[in-house]
Amino acid sequence: MSSRADGARPVRVIVTGGGTGGHVYPALTTVNALREVLAGQGRELSVSWVGARGKLEERVAGQNGIDFLPVATGKLRRARNPLGMITWTNIKDLARVPWGAVQACGIVRRLRPDVVVGFGGYVAVPVSVAAWLLHRPLVIHEQTVRLGLANRILARLARATAVSSESSLGLLPGRTRGRAELVGNPIRAELFGGDPERAVTALGLDGFDRALPTVYVTGGALGARQINNLIVEALPWLLKQANVVHQCGAAEIARMREAATALSPELAPRYHVADFIGPELPDLFALADLVVARSGAGTISELSALGKPAILIPLASSAGGEQTFNARYLDERGAARALLGEVSAEDLRSAIGSLLDDPAARTAMADHARELGKPDAARTLAGLILRVAGA
Repeated sequence: MSSRADGARPVRVIVTGGGTGGHVYPALTTVNALREVLAGQGRELSVSWVGARGKLEERVAGQNGIDFLPVATGKLRRARNPLGMITWTNIKDLARVPWGAVQACGIVRRLRPDVVVGFGGYVAVPVSVAAWLLHRPLVIHEQTVRLGLANRILARLARATAVSSESSLGLLPGRTRGRAELVGNPIRAELFGGDPERAVTALGLDGFDRALPTVYVTGGALGARQINNLIVEALPWLLKQANVVHQCGAAEIARMREAATALSPELAPRYHVADFIGPELPDLFALADLVVARSGAGTISELSALGKPAILIPLASSAGGEQTFNARYLDERGAARALLGEVSAEDLRSAIGSLLDDPAARTAMADHARELGKPDAARTLAGLILRVAGA
C-alpha cells in the first residue's frame, strides 16, 4: 500500500479530535495544508473526520466539505482530589467509551486509512486506539505547551508525536521521545495577510485617533466575564492612552454597550465593542499594537506566529491549569506579560500602561514572541503525516 509512484490513488486520512476550537481549528488547518501539498504534486486527499455528534467538529467538517463520522465518547471531568472524580456524570460518560471504541474499530477497518491523525480531546482516544489495534499508522498532535491527558496516553501508541513547544518534548514518556517532532501549532494561513486599513473600514473605526496605539481585547469567541469586568473599570483611563477594539462575547454585549454610553463624547469614538470578530480578525491583528487575551493554546500560537505583544489573563479553571502554564511560559521568555491569580483593574492598567509608554518594550516582546512562533507549522505537520503514511 506504500507504493504510490503514479499518485493515482488518493491518500486516505482519518482526522480525529474535537470538543473545543483548540483541537478543531488546528485539525482543519492541517487538512487544508495536506490538500495544498498534495495538489502541488498532482494528487488528491481523501479525508474523513471522526468526532462526537453535535459538537464543534461536526459543524466545522460540514462547512469545509469533509466527510464526518460520529462515534460515542465520554469526558473524564478531573478534580484535584481523585475521589472527586467518582461522579455519576463521569461514570455515565466512561460507560460510553467501550461502544465508541467498537464504532471506531468499524470505521478504521472499513476505510483502511493510510494514516490516522489525532488532535486531542477525548473523542480522539477510541479512534487512535482503533488505529493501533488495526495496525494503521497513527500520528498525534499536541497543541498545548504541556501534554494533554489523552495525548500522554496515546503517545505510547503513535508512530509519531508532533508537539507545538520544545518544552513538551521532555514531558513525553521516555521511549516515545525518539518518535517526537517539534512542528508548532497550525494556525490559519489567512491570519498572515492582514491589512490594518481594511480593519478600519470593515469595523467602522473612523472615530479612532490614529496617532494613538490600538489595543485589541478578547476573551475568545464566547468572551470572558473576568476580562470584561476589568475593562469596564479601566476603560476611561485606557481610552486616554489608546483606541480599543473589544470582543466581549454575545452574553455580555448589552452590558458593555451600556458601559460605553457613560463615556465622554471625546473618548467614546475610540471604543469599538463587538460580540464576535469573524473574518475581520486578520486585519484587526494587523492593526493592533497590543493584545489583551486569555492564554489558550490557539491564542498563544497565533500571537507568537504573528509576533504580537500581549498581556495574558489565563482562565484559572482551564483543564490542568493549562492556560496559567501557557501564560507563565511566554512571560518567562519575554514573549508576553502574564497577569496571574486575582487580577485587579489596577494590575491591568499598570501592565498596559508600561507597554503603551514604551514602544521599544513592545518591539522586544514581539521579537521574543516571534522566536517562539511556528508560522509554517501546518505544512511541517502535513509533511510529517505524509511521511508516516508512506505517501
